[in-house]
Amino acid sequence: MLAIFKSHTIWRNPQLQMLALLAALLGLFVGSLLSGAGQISVGDSWAYLFGQPSADSAQLAMVMQHLRLPRTVAAVLVGASLGVAGVLLQSATRNPLAESGLLGVNAGAALSIVIGAALAQVHSSWDYLLWAFAGALIANALVLLLAQSGSPLRLVLAGVALGATFQGITSYILLSNAAAYEQYRFWILGSLSGSSRDMIWPLIPVGVLSLLAALVLARPLSALLLGDESAQALGYRPGRIRIGVALISTLLSGLAVALAGPLAFLGLIAPYLARMLTGPRLSQQIIFSALLGAMVLLIADIIARLLSQPFDSPVGIILALMGAPVLIGLVRSNRLVTAI
Repeated sequence: MLAIFKSHTIWRNPQLQMLALLAALLGLFVGSLLSGAGQISVGDSWAYLFGQPSADSAQLAMVMQHLRLPRTVAAVLVGASLGVAGVLLQSATRNPLAESGLLGVNAGAALSIVIGAALAQVHSSWDYLLWAFAGALIANALVLLLAQSGSPLRLVLAGVALGATFQGITSYILLSNAAAYEQYRFWILGSLSGSSRDMIWPLIPVGVLSLLAALVLARPLSALLLGDESAQALGYRPGRIRIGVALISTLLSGLAVALAGPLAFLGLIAPYLARMLTGPRLSQQIIFSALLGAMVLLIADIIARLLSQPFDSPVGIILALMGAPVLIGLVRSNRLVTAI
């Protein structure tokens, strides 16, 4: 589909591409508000969006305002955050397989949140964010250290081992704490079902500022891709650039895990699709990855809600089914190092 989209000369204009993606994102946003695992029909939801009265308007308003709207906003914020975090990690490591889920960063953030819940009784969105940031920072530091040497596949294998270790410790803590297990057994698989207004609204400014900071990093990070000496010749300090990438990607990953649990593959899918549209220009990759990440997660979440009605499936499972073919395609490709 993207190949057909790119084949027409008129659609090679980045502004037109961005407008098309924004329109598609808006359509998916509305589609998410109209979708749900409950008994409320699409017609009733549509009528509510356009201010038309309903026989059971109180229940409908509760579902739309307290369940579907926060969940949809969370999907956009989490998808954009993981998409941009993927671009930053892949550019900093020069590895198209680098992704916070595959490299254990999300698992580190999830482990930290579970430890905080079991030991410190964390509840607020800020507590979740701080604990997730601490865990993701440790995991991210290990990832960037591993990226100093070795092939792309070796880095991913090390990240998978790191993530498996974190997941094992997380499972042990949850099984040892009945209260924590009941609270996090669904979240740990990756889910947006627990999204609430009290959890999301305080974190929106953090997410927006982090995404803007990623755009600010686009130019110096592009210089770093040419090599440390070239970046220094252009007036940049490679060490500071890497620290900035680590901090922003950690904050974005921690924010996503705090809201939706450890989701994998999204930071791989969104940058991959963005590069197909934009090519090597990093600033456009960041913007397009944010839009595509939000779109992919909205699609996955709509499928998760409709797949097993009236119940809810973890969106992490849907993302795994979508992301596995992309990972296999990249692994089989002979352009792993030159894909960035």
